[in-house]
Amino acid sequence: MGRLDGKVIVLSAAAQGIGRAAAMAFAKEGAQVTATDINREKLQELDSIQGIRTKVVDVTKRDQVEALAMEHDHVDVLFNVAGFVHHGTILDCKEDDWDFTMNTNVRSMYLMCKAFLPKMLAKKSGNIINMASVASSIKGVVNRCVYSTSKAAVIGLTKSIAADFIEQGIRCNCVCPGTVDTPSLRGRIQAQADPEQAFKDFMARQKTGRMCTAEEVAHLCVYLASDESAYVTGTEHIIDGGWRL
Repeated sequence: MGRLDGKVIVLSAAAQGIGRAAAMAFAKEGAQVTATDINREKLQELDSIQGIRTKVVDVTKRDQVEALAMEHDHVDVLFNVAGFVHHGTILDCKEDDWDFTMNTNVRSMYLMCKAFLPKMLAKKSGNIINMASVASSIKGVVNRCVYSTSKAAVIGLTKSIAADFIEQGIRCNCVCPGTVDTPSLRGRIQAQADPEQAFKDFMARQKTGRMCTAEEVAHLCVYLASDESAYVTGTEHIIDGGWRL
């Protein structure tokens, strides 16, 4: 028996990193997973895993999100992972940067929740997990202005949904990682003017001496997706190796 036997789970950004690790962990625990992303090539690597169905979806596009919801009679767990990290202060953030970040990090979750929540309410049962960050209302982080603002909004969205629908059987929580060693992070490091120094800077803030792994975040997500967390809602689940301390 798996911890997620019989559960139907939909998640975004499943092609790599935390989304990929979570999709695999969910399937391993017996869930039927619809894994979405815009990266068709990387996403299709999951097709061979039992319990996972892949679909290319841009979660910033309302028509695509609504079409995805229409494919499901019901969903037990919705995991919103898609996000973008902008580097810089408010003075480095152009209006296009602001709009792109908010569209990707916040509006996508608004669209997904609005599309799937009615199906959960019809069953009087549902579980939404949103990907936030320690860089948010939890901790001020240098050169993460719009990213931190967007993730603070995710925390607010999470608490709002949890409060509005708790009596209708809906739970909503968010995951707040610190620095996670993912392909996205490695790509951002390589894009810096001095990648070697950028890596050293990331490592210098790791109080445990290492970064978090995507699999460690996925373990937390399995708990939140399972009935083990049935009494947990409206909370930020921090997994940062003590970075915020």
